[in-house]
Amino acid sequence: MKKSKLLKLDRLDRFDMFISLAKQRSVQILFIVGFLYLVLVTVEIPFVFRTRLNTLSQEPLTRVPRLASEVEFQYKEAPSRPLNWVSENAPTPTQFQHQKQLKPQSTILSRLSFDAESFDPTAKDGSLELHKSAKVAWEVGRKLWEELESGEVKIGSINEPKKPKNESELCRPSVSLSESEFLAHGKVMVLPCGLTLGSHITVVGKPRAAHAETNPRIALLKSGEDSVMVSQFMMELQGLKTVDGEDPPRILHFNPRLKGDWSRKPVIEQNTCYRMQWGTAMRCEGWKSKADDETVLASLSAKLQYCCFELSAMGFINFITDSHAHKIVYSAVDGQVKCEKWIRDDNDRSVESNATWWLKRLIGRTKKVTVDWPFPFTEGKLFVLTLSAGLEGYHVSVDGRHITSFPYRTGYTLEDATGLMLNGDVDVHSIFAASLPTSHPSFAPQRHLEMSNRWKAPPLPEQPVDLFIGVLSAGNHFAERMAVRKSWMQHKLVKSSHVVARFFVAMHARKEVNVELKREAEFFADIVIVPYMDNYDLVVLKTVAICEYGGRVAAAKYIMKSDDDTFVRVDAVINEAKKVHPDRSFYIGNINYYHRPLRAGKWAVTYEEWAEEVYPPYANGPGYIMSSDIAHFIVSEFEKHNLS
Repeated sequence: MKKSKLLKLDRLDRFDMFISLAKQRSVQILFIVGFLYLVLVTVEIPFVFRTRLNTLSQEPLTRVPRLASEVEFQYKEAPSRPLNWVSENAPTPTQFQHQKQLKPQSTILSRLSFDAESFDPTAKDGSLELHKSAKVAWEVGRKLWEELESGEVKIGSINEPKKPKNESELCRPSVSLSESEFLAHGKVMVLPCGLTLGSHITVVGKPRAAHAETNPRIALLKSGEDSVMVSQFMMELQGLKTVDGEDPPRILHFNPRLKGDWSRKPVIEQNTCYRMQWGTAMRCEGWKSKADDETVLASLSAKLQYCCFELSAMGFINFITDSHAHKIVYSAVDGQVKCEKWIRDDNDRSVESNATWWLKRLIGRTKKVTVDWPFPFTEGKLFVLTLSAGLEGYHVSVDGRHITSFPYRTGYTLEDATGLMLNGDVDVHSIFAASLPTSHPSFAPQRHLEMSNRWKAPPLPEQPVDLFIGVLSAGNHFAERMAVRKSWMQHKLVKSSHVVARFFVAMHARKEVNVELKREAEFFADIVIVPYMDNYDLVVLKTVAICEYGGRVAAAKYIMKSDDDTFVRVDAVINEAKKVHPDRSFYIGNINYYHRPLRAGKWAVTYEEWAEEVYPPYANGPGYIMSSDIAHFIVSEFEKHNLS
């Protein structure tokens, strides 16, 4: 018995020892694996970083009009990768650096060739449509530039105060419109001098009954649905005087959706939009927001898209469309919550369970009485809405009850709100605006310029540069250019002229803007004027001008295209480009594949402009970089009429 017990104990000890050793070995293996992981992360795995450029550009395709079938789109593959250089006979990128002009360009005018022969309408080449559409723009722009050079347009004319043309432009403390007057004004109330702190606008209206809607831009149809009953309207504060030749910015977009929202619940959505870029939406869905910093409001859902910022590892901040729901944290606005509570269809209106209520009653606590309010708008029922301007944001009350508050967005001022527009499923009976400013604000965009030597660009160096950055801009984008000068253009690589940055601007329709643009270009020495009448359809001419200037004037090794609403991380761009062998051609950026031209609407493309049903692969995005040989190739093909 004793021997058998000893044997059992011996076996148990051995088993315990085996388990203990196994645990120790497992822990040791985990430590070794963790150590190897830290080492690999620290020294960077070469394979991962060699393929990093490819993975960065493989983002989901942006939404486009449907192809013949979705299956066809899914099974298509991207075109094969181009060769290491543009052509076998073309010089390598490093050889192009030695082709810099003997004398740097001293004028602010682009040297891109726009001769009469280039715009011959009888020419039989692929660039006919491009040159035909550019011919008039070039002739008008060239004439405007010659007037500027000759001094026919007085430099000081833009700064002289303008007298009001009619009574509607006078600053009045209050403005009122009846229903007929509102319709006669195109459903817009003009606020000549904008708003000021304490200004308020009262709207009396009645939402219309819901109607069947099939337009996917307005109503989201679920599977099996032919239409959706929709009743919604929008009220917008617009900056009618802040832009020229563009859609006015929507300083406040207030959109009550009685019926037809994707959630199938009544909601109120608020947002801002500037130059077709929507901000993050603030949705009120019937839940009361908190009055402290924990206020969280859901943005657009997975069914809608919105614009946000994403810091790209390739070196620039990009406007992207995201299809996922996000949440934005706000604080209270002037002590008011962002969203008040109203009765929801899925709410049982019970604040607490019956058991909790009985428990509180037994211990002597009184039940707190709550009042539940319905959604503030009802089909066919009159409402009185008041919009007021507070210290921190806009406040909306309906029938005397606060409904929502929207914080001011960066970049907008109260004086910019010079128009109130109402549209949609609503009948407006009257509008009254009071406590308005009585003095004219300055709407001149050039007021943003800060004429200081600190922001001047360094002169173009005699030797070739590593990187040239061409920034697309419009004539009246004075604020955007000033923001760029004060931000990433202050990078040490730019200030030391290892990197050269220039704005590329075309002529503006307003002569006063061109006068101020020329003055700005001469002072800061960072603007290249491409002398054609600016047109969104001809923005490609600025891109070609960037390639010409960067390759022939700056003799840059790398050339980058960017926008004036983009923040460029200069060091990241240089580091990314230097990973490619100096003798290889390369392009870093997004590529759009299989996009179809729109044949109707604002952005319609005619068959004369592009006859094919699908575009070839093309570069897009707020920034992309290319080697100098590709830039030379683009300019050469443009001059040979080979670019369609």
